[in-house]
Amino acid sequence: MKVQFLGAVRTVTGSMHLVTANDTRILLDCGLFQGKRQESFERNRNLPFDARTVHLLLLSHAHIDHSGNIPTLVKSGFQGPIYTTPATRDLCAAMLRDSAHIQEEDARYVNKKQARKGEPLVEPLYTVADATESLKNFISVGYNRPLPIAPGVTLTFYDAGHILGSALVVLDIEEGGEKKRLVFSGDLGRKNMPILRDPQPVENADYFIIESTYGDRLHDPIETTDKALQEVVVDTYRRGGKLIVPAFSVGRTQELVYALHRLTESRDIPSLPIFVDSPLSANVTEVFRLHPECYDQELSQFIARDDHRDPFGFHRLTYIRTVEESKELNFLREPAVIISASGMCEAGRILHHLKNNIEDPRNTVLIVGWQAPDTLGRRLVEHQSTVRIFGEAYTVRARVETINGYSAHADRTELLDYARQSGLDRLKKAFVVHGEEASSLALAEGLRDLGVGQTLVPKVGEEFTL
Repeated sequence: MKVQFLGAVRTVTGSMHLVTANDTRILLDCGLFQGKRQESFERNRNLPFDARTVHLLLLSHAHIDHSGNIPTLVKSGFQGPIYTTPATRDLCAAMLRDSAHIQEEDARYVNKKQARKGEPLVEPLYTVADATESLKNFISVGYNRPLPIAPGVTLTFYDAGHILGSALVVLDIEEGGEKKRLVFSGDLGRKNMPILRDPQPVENADYFIIESTYGDRLHDPIETTDKALQEVVVDTYRRGGKLIVPAFSVGRTQELVYALHRLTESRDIPSLPIFVDSPLSANVTEVFRLHPECYDQELSQFIARDDHRDPFGFHRLTYIRTVEESKELNFLREPAVIISASGMCEAGRILHHLKNNIEDPRNTVLIVGWQAPDTLGRRLVEHQSTVRIFGEAYTVRARVETINGYSAHADRTELLDYARQSGLDRLKKAFVVHGEEASSLALAEGLRDLGVGQTLVPKVGEEFTL
């Protein structure tokens, strides 16, 4: 058995790893790389392998940095099945088409300017038609249901507790008379978070590919996080401003809506209008409603109460779908909360809201998730005084606040506790991925301290024989 690390190593985006067992080539995730525009476009368009030679794709979850380059894979000649959970398949049906639509729209917007300047036109990475075509390859597999997928290879998905439908990918492989268990964490969730169940331990791993987004940091408790959100909302309200929140459409948006729902009903924040301005977020929320099998006990009890049938909708909340409705938000003169995608401020309607609000000191931009290097979101977190949006320079006069407690990623302690809980007695090697270099190196050291001597932080393209 061999494993080659092709993305999300010593960085967070573009998750992609290639496993070869019994002459079967199995791809773990096929995510979009996000960073500098030209570099991202080239890396995403030019896959590091011949797509026609890959037999299977196993998808851990629907976030775009894990699933977003599937249309390119299929367009490049991949014909095999894409195994994932039912909720992830439903999310991808919305998210991949939305990703394509945003790329088409952004290309159209940029090309208007390029044409006026006489400069070359740009093309989207893939189209809505490409994304729709790729959905034909998806096959849904429920949690804890072992499935033979190739000679000597059995797949089982375990609940990762990260976003709806997220899974640890477990491969039980028999090769040359020897049995081995490879576990790929995908993105690992946290214990005791609202909405979803806790990550499910996987025992008897021989090899573990583990994420490290927060491998060197700790999160604030969720109770402290709700308090911080309350303070930001109240402070912006008192200044008469808008609270602009870039948020991923899957997971983070629903967590924020649920938190604002609770804070509104407890009267800890003013009763002000809240808008979720993203057709994708609206569609994704409908998928959340379709999959109560993924809910934790707290949310199930919340729904069971007569006056709380829908945790993702209440009287102050409006979902915005059309462009016309989105443009109307520019004329708001009263305090409001606007949640919009994308979470790293790289595409979509959030760019228009930032363009229209970032130079007003009454407003606040609230960052609620990790921001990749060279993204607009990272520049805001770094408090750069001037940022470029759609090629134009804007002075940042709005306040920029950061709350990391809503992160759906396990922090350092939670990652190490998960590894310990899963049992280390059989573990031969651990590979640390999906983190900036400092985070991955720190988590690797933590795993070594637990007794996992063979802990490696691979580089892009490195291949190991297991």
